[in-house]
Amino acid sequence: MAEKTFTITSDAGLHARPATKLVHKASQFQSEITLTFNGKSVNLKSIMGVMSLGVPKGSQIVIQAEGNDADAALEGIGSVLKEENLGE
Repeated sequence: MAEKTFTITSDAGLHARPATKLVHKASQFQSEITLTFNGKSVNLKSIMGVMSLGVPKGSQIVIQAEGNDADAALEGIGSVLKEENLGE
């Protein structure tokens, strides 16, 4: 299992449009990918799950991926976070 922690830097937090991009990117990989925030974990391939967390600015999130392409999945998701100015 691969894991990486990110800090949300966007003033709006993890809101609908960028969350959709994260879900779309996660869906391109075969690995099981979860997003954990505040003790709750959701499937990163589920927009409803991601939106249910209500992640605000300054929060730390943990992305975990398990499967054959786990490292590539984390790299791709990290790229979306940076490109969308969501986190680092």
